[in-house]
Amino acid sequence: MTEIHGSVEPGFEAVRATFERGFEKGELGAAVCAYVDGRNVVDLWGGWADADRTRPWQGDTIGCTFSATKGITATCAHRLIERGLLDLDAPVAAYWPEFAQAGKGDVTVRMVLSHQSGLPWATASYPADKRLDWPTMTDALARSVPVFEPGSRSEYHGGSFGYLVGEVLRRIDGRSLDTFFREEIGGPLGADFMFRVGPEYDHRRAEMTGPENMVGGSNSPAWHAAGDGSATSFTTADGLARVYAALARGGELDGVRVLRPETIDAAIEEQQLAHAEGTTGDFGLGYQLLWKVYPGLPARTFGHTGMGGCIGLADPTARLGFGFVMNQMGSNGAAHLLGALYRSLAA
Repeated sequence: MTEIHGSVEPGFEAVRATFERGFEKGELGAAVCAYVDGRNVVDLWGGWADADRTRPWQGDTIGCTFSATKGITATCAHRLIERGLLDLDAPVAAYWPEFAQAGKGDVTVRMVLSHQSGLPWATASYPADKRLDWPTMTDALARSVPVFEPGSRSEYHGGSFGYLVGEVLRRIDGRSLDTFFREEIGGPLGADFMFRVGPEYDHRRAEMTGPENMVGGSNSPAWHAAGDGSATSFTTADGLARVYAALARGGELDGVRVLRPETIDAAIEEQQLAHAEGTTGDFGLGYQLLWKVYPGLPARTFGHTGMGGCIGLADPTARLGFGFVMNQMGSNGAAHLLGALYRSLAA
């Protein structure tokens, strides 16, 4: 039996039991954390940080977030929006003039945040070995012709979202996305979430395992150093949960304000398509509307999932912040843990 470490508050024992069963079902290494109204009620970890089972998963082990990164990137953008430095309905080119190339002069910040920009990937050419290089990719996106008319539909910008949002942020603020987050949110909040990690974190970093088409380059130094704002970040479960614990309480945790309540309310409204009938479906302004993705979740629950199974979410009704990270790709552990968590809350 896998040894489980950490703690749960009385009443949340079912979450621990569910976490234990996850290892019986094939989980390799994982961690889960939950806050209710700012109080840490679940903080568990267990298993192995590597495929050879030589390194136990520790309390400070960091796993790759994949697309759960995008919710944190969106949070950074919303800080600029509420300061009046970033206008949702202004053209991206107002902040990033080169972006106006190839007929993109009217693409707005709102379109980018709601996956309507027509750039789910870069259509302009760039060296294949520069796929994770920030100047190369932002230049390629600026030169790219949209693959659909911007504003006519919403299509997930899986690999481009972070570069698009992060470059706008950099043009306004001057700081890179990782520096902005660390100084504005992560550091003050004590959230152990990193957009990029160097070799000095190798002893903490979990090895991602599973099908090659899911693991991809996530174990490579280039991936660790990329800071792409879309998929290459690393975090503890607590690192994810602390950000969403603040957002679930109207934007504040332990005296640190991340966003104002009205900013969060606007960010989790489903967006209309700019130039067509309909809406963006499962997306607000950078956040997944998780109550639509997973119908069992309460209305207004938001955050972002990541390929392989990690997730960070906020439920403003229950004032719940939740984070789950693992290294066995294809895990469905978060769904079972959330079920146990909500049953515990109901009881």
